Amino acid sequence: MSLKVKFEDLGLIDYKKAWDYQEEIFAEYLKVKSESRDLPEDKQIIIEGKVIFCEHPHVYTLGKSGEQNNLLIADEFLKKINATYYKINRGGDITYHGPGQIVGYPIIDLERFNLQVKQYIANLEQSIIFTLEEFGIKSERLTGATGVWLDTTVPGKTRKICAIGVKASRFITMHGFAFNVNTNLEYFNYINPCGFVDKGVTSMEKELGQKQDFNLVKDILKKKMEKVFGMQF
Repeated sequence: MSLKVKFEDLGLIDYKKAWDYQEEIFAEYLKVKSESRDLPEDKQIIIEGKVIFCEHPHVYTLGKSGEQNNLLIADEFLKKINATYYKINRGGDITYHGPGQIVGYPIIDLERFNLQVKQYIANLEQSIIFTLEEFGIKSERLTGATGVWLDTTVPGKTRKICAIGVKASRFITMHGFAFNVNTNLEYFNYINPCGFVDKGVTSMEKELGQKQDFNLVKDILKKKMEKVFGMQF
């Protein structure tokens, strides 16, 4: 039986605005979980959870374990390319968000899904892998790194199509994934993506040679997430 989860598509939204919105939901869920922890099982409040999809204007975000020098440009150049920059509280290093990229923020209680954080990340990766399969793109995981990759066994050709960085507290999650569909890949030239200097970045548009139907990709990804996680939006 699939577990019901709310779904919300915020469309194109400022990164900080979406981050604040996530923090509100995250704090609310933590409060509910804390308050119901000592109640009898039949009185505990179920956290239904929410999965958010959105796009962001050009922005770079640096995770708490990231290196500042993986941002290769100065503040003045950020302004020139209409980008912003934030240090944030997820795991992982630096990444880029921008138009044409599906950004997903699942805010769920992993205990409800009987998941540890490692398996949760694997489920996110699998949802993307299944989505790409629908378009004839073979993708996989890369040992020692999160995210979804292409040509992992071909030196010099390995490239990332989806970045993943999450935060979890008391098994409540926030942040999530950034999936390159029709993303302007030039913006990755100004960072060492996720801290890597020897691997590339790609998108569905680049791999397939033409711009993709963004809403179709979102719809397929939603279905794959429902299947992998046992969710029902």
